[in-house]
Amino acid sequence: MTIRRQLKLGAVLLGVGGPGQHHTWLDPEIPGDASVDIRWYIARAQEAEAAKFDHVFIVDSQFITPDSPHHYLNRLEPLTLLSALAVHTTHIGLVGTLTTSYNDPFNVARRLASLDVISGGRAGWNVVATGDGGTAGNYGRAEHYDYATRYGRALEHVRVVQGLWDSYEDDAFPRDKERGVFFDPTKQHPLNHIGEHFSVVGPLNIQRSPQGQPVIFQAGDSEEGRDLGATIAEAIFTHAQTVEQGRAFAQDIKARAAAKGRDPDHVLIVPGISPIIADTDEEARDKERAVRGGKDFHRALKELGRPFGWHDFSRYDLDAPFPELGDLGDRSFRTQAERIKKLARENGYTLREVVQHTLDSRRSPFVGSPRTVADEIQRWFEAGAFDGVNITVNAPSEFARFTGGVLPILRERGVVRDEYEATTLRGNLGLPIPENIHTAARLTGVSK
Repeated sequence: MTIRRQLKLGAVLLGVGGPGQHHTWLDPEIPGDASVDIRWYIARAQEAEAAKFDHVFIVDSQFITPDSPHHYLNRLEPLTLLSALAVHTTHIGLVGTLTTSYNDPFNVARRLASLDVISGGRAGWNVVATGDGGTAGNYGRAEHYDYATRYGRALEHVRVVQGLWDSYEDDAFPRDKERGVFFDPTKQHPLNHIGEHFSVVGPLNIQRSPQGQPVIFQAGDSEEGRDLGATIAEAIFTHAQTVEQGRAFAQDIKARAAAKGRDPDHVLIVPGISPIIADTDEEARDKERAVRGGKDFHRALKELGRPFGWHDFSRYDLDAPFPELGDLGDRSFRTQAERIKKLARENGYTLREVVQHTLDSRRSPFVGSPRTVADEIQRWFEAGAFDGVNITVNAPSEFARFTGGVLPILRERGVVRDEYEATTLRGNLGLPIPENIHTAARLTGVSK
């Protein structure tokens, strides 16, 4: 029997507002301390679970300046936060961002495995190779890793973590009190990894969860990022402004995955979207104009510096040609920095025009009445532009417009689920449980 493909749903919990959300925190519905209020996160996670979302998503970074987005300035550490959500939810997945650039694999493996066991198999890891170059100074480094090192380190890091997650086979702990047998030592396996970036003995001191291993998420649009995603990711967080861009990205990633011997259906494309919904299309467009008009040009000018290592653009004449920056940005968010330089160069833009373009480019493709937004999401989904969406969540009433207005239409059409199919994140995403490599080797008689 063929199982119908259904849209996957994630909720990105951004409290008082991320990039471009300059005045979000002024909304009377949003507590001024939402980004550090666990009660706010619990309520949003429970609302998402009631709507049968697959996961909540916690983004992160570890370097800030006074000009960082409001949510970035004062927020909770992802796995601490998600562990609290785990005991207040039962089905929804719990996905957190942890950098491979400034963490050791053993600690990452242990923390994520703990969340996975606590939640009964609902953990996910958003793998990032840190772009904020200033993070180096918080970890005793004189400068940030270059691109090649960041991505080489990321791949090895993930492989070491996955190896540690297989330290125990699933039946390693019989806990047989009558026989006095707590565990079977033949089912415990050290890692003994020695690589270019890491040396880790193992084994990890925690069992596998009901889903085997946490689900690997990843975000990155550079050649290195796309290749890493195609190699290790099971779900990829991205952004596309048009259905054509989305489809091209999805086709590229899935083709790369297939070339690596992976099943492309097990690599889900889940971009972030910010729908603007009102009772009618006209009201939604008015709402969009109000949102765009409420953006702060000065803050956008400051935020423009982030891809360039928080370069201060306020020193330049706004109406002069965009400044020549050389290789600035190469050790930060290189792909984004290069895209901005190319935009300015090919269009002859001034600095003011580049800033305005960044404000305009954040317009949502999903604007209108609940039916209009549902139609557009379904169009992108059926065109192969994505396998799911991550909805930005700030004000509860705006989220309710999506869960109470758009989702019932998509549910009636069979685009999204009526009920959860499983209690694990893998189960609900339709992803297989990774076989323990040691069990597989023993059963096939082939050494790992």
